[in-house]
Amino acid sequence: MRILFLGDVMGRAGRAAVTERLSGLREKWQLDFVVVNGENATNGAGLSAAHAKALLEAGADVLTLGDHAFDQKDMLRFVEEEPRIIRPLNFSKVAPGRGARVFPAPGGRKVLVAQVLGQVFMKRPFDDPFSAIEPVLKAAPLGVQVNAALVDMHCEATSEKMAMGHWCDGRASIIVGTHTHVPTGDAMILPRGTAYQSDAGMCGDYNSVIGMDKAEPLNRFITGMSKGRFTPAAGPATLSGLFVETDDATGKAKRVAMVRDGGLLQPAAP
Repeated sequence: MRILFLGDVMGRAGRAAVTERLSGLREKWQLDFVVVNGENATNGAGLSAAHAKALLEAGADVLTLGDHAFDQKDMLRFVEEEPRIIRPLNFSKVAPGRGARVFPAPGGRKVLVAQVLGQVFMKRPFDDPFSAIEPVLKAAPLGVQVNAALVDMHCEATSEKMAMGHWCDGRASIIVGTHTHVPTGDAMILPRGTAYQSDAGMCGDYNSVIGMDKAEPLNRFITGMSKGRFTPAAGPATLSGLFVETDDATGKAKRVAMVRDGGLLQPAAP
């Protein structure tokens, strides 16, 4: 199976890049399944129902969220109505929606998509992501119940992301990090067959400070004071993510490649 994961969609520029280019990439790379992290797609903070619909219509099979999952209040209801949106498993015991689900893929195949939040350096305490993902992977064993399994590890610390990769190695097809908006150069297949990258990067304007217009972040770093609100940068966006080809019988990764399409970053493709 040919799977594409796209990192955090950042504001209008990121949304435009996805809506304008994803359908072409699906055809060009003969993709079977696409997962997009959309948690910063609406003004850089959360995902609205309208913008979720636009990303799904553009060709995403599933959208994941993150620690800003419910910054846009209409997502509290919409996540219950739209099964193709996944919020973090360990966000809250009373959070609406689901943190994992098995989705159909072409040819009768099945794909598990799940998301967990890390604990290190995060602004609020979340439940243990390792114990949260364990029963999900046990309930949908790779190569038995599902043909592929993808886990979006949304957190700050690369060490925690790497630990999750090794914890799930051989039990998931893909462990991919999100949240920091900066792509890492460590895409690899772990010893037991799981594709891994510490951070997929963002789908947004890289002439920025992690997707935000540079002026206000620079002002706060230099003066220690706030002069205005953060606003997403609006220049040409790079689509950043991870391409993985899996074996249908085992669910293990056969090939992995970082994705860079358009914008400032040096292009890369499967």
